[in-house]
Amino acid sequence: LSTSAVGSMVPEIRPGELVYVRDVIDLTSGRERTFFDEPVHVDFTDPLCPQINSLLEREYRGVVYVCTNGPRFETPAEIRAYTLLGGEVVGMTLAPEVFLAREKAMCYSSVSIVTNYAAGIKGKKLTIDEVLEVTREKEEEIRTLFSKLISELKGMKRTCPCPKALDGATL
Repeated sequence: LSTSAVGSMVPEIRPGELVYVRDVIDLTSGRERTFFDEPVHVDFTDPLCPQINSLLEREYRGVVYVCTNGPRFETPAEIRAYTLLGGEVVGMTLAPEVFLAREKAMCYSSVSIVTNYAAGIKGKKLTIDEVLEVTREKEEEIRTLFSKLISELKGMKRTCPCPKALDGATL
């Protein structure tokens, strides 16, 4: 399980909301992307653990996370472009960890704290103070959620495809 702070690129996803990541658009560059030296073609039809996400979807909205390099906030034009690609939230930390976790056949899911509207959505200047403030406000809710998820997952029979991620992936 991981958590991150994200900006909302759509008005209906509001600051202060917790969302889970159901899909990823990786727009990063210059980051290590694989553990392998040789070609390995891992299936990312479900980039995050569908079994964990099925627990999260009972209470939270699933989103498409656009991952950028950072460490800056995006421009309004970039945000418009990302929404055309299907993105709903934007952040800087999910890639490559989501892909590396799958390469290790790990069950991995991510909950994001929507800390602000992205550039150009509400016409408001973005500050790191706003991000940190909302993150602090949501710390206890995240701890409670993760504790509940871990307890629920402990006794659950794993039926997800994550442990078999490398089956049929090598040449």
